[in-house]
Amino acid sequence: MGPVEEMKPENQTVTTHFLLLGFAFQGKVQLLFFTLISVMFLAILVGNSLIAMITTIDPLLHKPMYYFLKNLALAEICYSLNIVPKMLEILLVERKIISFTACALQLNCVILFVTCECFLLGAMAYDRQAAICHPLHYATMMNRYRCFQMALVSWLSGVPVALGFTTWLFTLPFCGRNTVDHFFCDVSPVLKLVCADTALFELLVFIAIVIIVMIPFSLIAISYLRIIHAVLRIPSAAGQRRAFSTCASHLVVVTLFYSTAGIIHLRPKSTLSSSTKKMVSLSYTVVTPMLNPIIYSLRNQEVKQSLRRCIDKCLGRKQTAVFPLSR
Repeated sequence: MGPVEEMKPENQTVTTHFLLLGFAFQGKVQLLFFTLISVMFLAILVGNSLIAMITTIDPLLHKPMYYFLKNLALAEICYSLNIVPKMLEILLVERKIISFTACALQLNCVILFVTCECFLLGAMAYDRQAAICHPLHYATMMNRYRCFQMALVSWLSGVPVALGFTTWLFTLPFCGRNTVDHFFCDVSPVLKLVCADTALFELLVFIAIVIIVMIPFSLIAISYLRIIHAVLRIPSAAGQRRAFSTCASHLVVVTLFYSTAGIIHLRPKSTLSSSTKKMVSLSYTVVTPMLNPIIYSLRNQEVKQSLRRCIDKCLGRKQTAVFPLSR
């Protein structure tokens, strides 16, 4: 009996640890992949931290759009911290064992932060619709209290789903099976280890995923249909371009998120190979969180100007400290 299993008095094998297989890389390729993921992880932390910082300290960015952007950046940071450190540990020292409790906690956080991001993207779409379709009532529709409510709902929406499904899954019997063919504890690879009937669980998980995805996605689709209708009524081409440009960053982020996460979670019985699923999962666990701050900063003049002001202010303070003004 290996170190990841123990026996109950009734001769039933109990799984106490799991083995994350990770990626099938060896030697220099594995080291190169570790370096690449490390750089991307650093970019996630720095980029999203900068977005969260400037939208907090710059009064000119105290607007609903940037309030939701700050929450999205914080969700991306939490999501990456939940998955990437263990992935790097597997790549560097090949420590693939994860405890039963740590695996359950990781899965709980995955569900929580993915659900939060779905609803935040929906809230951001509604904000853009209110700004473009109802400019005169925008301040009333998106006041501070309503923004706080929408952000709070986004963060809390995944709590009952995450706790419910994680508790249910990890109370099912595993019969000593412990090899998770993934680089983190996700529902599908962990569910494959269960040695009991999981038909009802799979059905309810699929229903929950459809609801979690479709409610924000429907809000996004309706919002953009109204935005397109409103923009097409603007007489000047310049005005139309200006209106569409305020939505471009959000639309790119939505496309990246749903096109990658949807492939995995909306097709539970897909014929994709294990390695393909891992690479697709990597795209929305590492690549998308890294690209989000880049997309919003490159496409948004206000964010770029705020970054410049923050940099100039920091440099100005350093110069003042080094060369104090004489009285």
